[in-house]
Amino acid sequence: MKKVSIISTFAVAITVGLSGCNNSEDDVNTVGQSGDNSSVASIDYGKKAMEYLVEVTDETQGIGQRQTTTQREIEAGNWIYNKLAGFGYDVTVQPFSYKPRGKDEIAYSNNYIVEKKGKTDKTIVLAAHYDSTGSQTGSLGATDNGSGVVSLIAIAEKIQEVDTPYNVRFVLVGAEENGVNGSLHYVKDAYANGKLDNVIAMINEDTVNGGDYVYVHSAHSDYSHFKDSCEKIGFSDKTYSADPVFRKAVLQASIDVLGEKGAFNIHPEVLTSEGEVDYPEGETGSWSDHAGFACAGIPIANVESTNYNINGKWGYDGYSQTTHPDTWDCYDEATKTACNRETETKWGKIWHMEFDRIDKLEELFPGRIEKQLSDNVHVMIELLTNKKYFNAE
Repeated sequence: MKKVSIISTFAVAITVGLSGCNNSEDDVNTVGQSGDNSSVASIDYGKKAMEYLVEVTDETQGIGQRQTTTQREIEAGNWIYNKLAGFGYDVTVQPFSYKPRGKDEIAYSNNYIVEKKGKTDKTIVLAAHYDSTGSQTGSLGATDNGSGVVSLIAIAEKIQEVDTPYNVRFVLVGAEENGVNGSLHYVKDAYANGKLDNVIAMINEDTVNGGDYVYVHSAHSDYSHFKDSCEKIGFSDKTYSADPVFRKAVLQASIDVLGEKGAFNIHPEVLTSEGEVDYPEGETGSWSDHAGFACAGIPIANVESTNYNINGKWGYDGYSQTTHPDTWDCYDEATKTACNRETETKWGKIWHMEFDRIDKLEELFPGRIEKQLSDNVHVMIELLTNKKYFNAE
């Protein structure tokens, strides 16, 4: 998933609310069930997402790591296809070729696309990448990005049975970790074939659990942060959108479902070492699958779990996800950084590390990953089944 190196001297994160991981189970509302039949309404799709996370990321009960260009990436794609087809969707498989970042050879992967028809021709896209990285460290990609994949699968399962005010298109993409390749290919092809004409917004689900807080971002207001991604697929600043309208919609849905204290957060502005604003409050860069959609002029919301309160290796940039002492050589709570910034090697990172697997995450944060996963699924179902959050008429 993550990011370019950025630096900040900003010392205190301004958040909309406290982390969803601190809520009790009683704080989670049952959502998106108005008009449901009782058999559908009785299913907890947040818990189903956790069951699916085991199937995708547990190396003994499921697939495990899904390194790009490997057989297990293919197995993950097959799992996605079978789940969606089993829910009754007509699954489109989109093969693509690409050059992995820093390499000359051609590699191959697939995107998997389904669509739930709504009451209008307006469409909201949800995307998540199913490949992982960090197998050399012991990572199994539970948070990055098994969490996004199983969220989409559980949401797709639920809304297949209920009315939605919009079409909802699920795009599960390959080959993100070595160049955001699957989503860029999808956007370029869909734009050329008119399949983005009615798309009004996009949600990227990448690492939605594991970190200390859950955030929602919009695209950077400075096009230069997306320029390379946009030009790679034929777009420019003329098409680019940094509109935060959908970030605000997702945030409001999270408030309504989880309450003010449990809602998603907005990260504070990130400053350079010279004190200039590098990333304005609530804005993100082009390092994940939202990039191509912003380039095509579509308002995006990017959901991730991390911790912008930490003064990490490159500042308050969200690259350090947790203060848990096991994820640091030594963490100083008073200064919110490493005890020794010169010798620190871990920096509170989960993604791509030995901590990104269910067994380790449960050991470090009992109950957290299931709670955050469930919260995310319920928020998205609320958002997608209620027109009040984003009226694009």
